[in-house]
Amino acid sequence: MRILLTGASSFTGLWYAEALVAAGHHVTATLYRARADYAADPLRELRVRRLEALVPHLALIERVTFGTDRFRSLFAEAAAAGHPFDVLCHHAADVRDYKSPDFDPVRALADNARGLVGTLRTMKAAGCLRLVLTGSVFEQREGAGTQPATAFSPYGLSKGLTADLYAYYAAREGVTLGKVVIPNPFGPLEEPRFTAYLMRSWAEGRRPGVATPAYVRDNIHAALLAAAYADFVGRIPVDGGFHVSRPSGYVESQGDFARRFAREMQARLLIACPLDLARQTDFPEPPIRINTDRVDADRLGWDEAAAWDAIADFYAERLNLPRRGAATEGDRP
Repeated sequence: MRILLTGASSFTGLWYAEALVAAGHHVTATLYRARADYAADPLRELRVRRLEALVPHLALIERVTFGTDRFRSLFAEAAAAGHPFDVLCHHAADVRDYKSPDFDPVRALADNARGLVGTLRTMKAAGCLRLVLTGSVFEQREGAGTQPATAFSPYGLSKGLTADLYAYYAAREGVTLGKVVIPNPFGPLEEPRFTAYLMRSWAEGRRPGVATPAYVRDNIHAALLAAAYADFVGRIPVDGGFHVSRPSGYVESQGDFARRFAREMQARLLIACPLDLARQTDFPEPPIRINTDRVDADRLGWDEAAAWDAIADFYAERLNLPRRGAATEGDRP
């Protein structure tokens, strides 16, 4: 299939792009900035690396934002060239200060839905009848576990509102809508979140603390999430309906996941991986929130050990850590 992908410079967006290409699809990715703008920003080093990894495998169109006239023109241009898009994979979203309690969900909804109706009509006229949206397990009414399933944050609220709006207008305009709900992805090129914090602490000889070990969450390898995403995109029908995928990974407490991560890294890196697990008594977030669709890794050809190896290799290079099985300086001829 021919796929138009937004948000490809993000952590999960890169994995999605690579998985879609590996599945044999022709992928065109849009960037809302010029590639040179990413390289000029010292805080965007990881995104530069993502972009460099993407360039050999797909077409990149710079300075294009979802919903604009320029974005909509891509559908007509592709159709006129004889290779219309089959699916729009819309992964981009307003994530500015998404962790802040002052995140504005109304502003984010307006940004996420800008030009939506015109885009749906334009893509349909060009023969593109499927749209796949990215959702979050932290939205309202998503995920299994503690009820009621309220939004975790204003950002989660914005994602749920965005999904509702897309579902309404896609049904009205006769476009099939798919939604892939993301739990907690981790892996190479991750932003400085939980596993990156663990790795940096160990690399510096510190003992990282896990402040919320009792929360039950759903952590998934980015590579497995991407494989499930590409499989879902490849199978979504043209029926005007609403289809949802909720891929699930390691369902366990954050304390158990931290221990799992430590075991896997200590087995591959010549460093100690100690942990301090706090005694959690405060639960401002729902104690349990997980996805519900177990991924058939064997059917997708996904290798769990190779995924852990890739994480260890990434941090060994990034943090200058010794890898088990690698020759030391004294061993080299």
